[in-house]
Amino acid sequence: MAPKAVTWAVLGLLAQRPRSGYEIKQAVDRTIRHFWAASYGQIYPELRQLEAAGWIEGADGSRGARSRRVYTITPEGQRELRGWLYGRETHIELRDESLLRLFFADVLPSEHALGLLAARREGYRAMLEHLRSLDDGTGPDPTFVDLVYRWGLDYCEWGVEWCDRQQRRLRRAA
Repeated sequence: MAPKAVTWAVLGLLAQRPRSGYEIKQAVDRTIRHFWAASYGQIYPELRQLEAAGWIEGADGSRGARSRRVYTITPEGQRELRGWLYGRETHIELRDESLLRLFFADVLPSEHALGLLAARREGYRAMLEHLRSLDDGTGPDPTFVDLVYRWGLDYCEWGVEWCDRQQRRLRRAA
């Protein structure tokens, strides 16, 4: 099997506990979405491939009339996940449509281009608010879950501040 980026997200979430495809998508949106998104269109095919490879096992977890399959990571899947975690290759890829818009904003009138910067600031502010809402006060998260959560908070705070600084700088220059 040739692992894809979504492979590691699915295996990592299943290493935490057994889940259905729907629960994996919910966990992605609730925990790692601020830096790693995955759609149903990526998750369900990946579950089928991982099961065919023997890295996970699925079992019927239906409730009433609703069909539901719950997946568990296998020892082989655990080995593969650990091998990836211990790997030395670190690939950082940033795909940011807002930043792409800013890159091409010189074709717009200045006020419209500055509006893109204001929208970016609002995006950071909304994500910061969302991340803060995830802290349910039930106690500490696992150490490295908390580490990544704090990265998200710091990144969004920096993003708001950066947009404010750049907006002031561009307005002074105009």
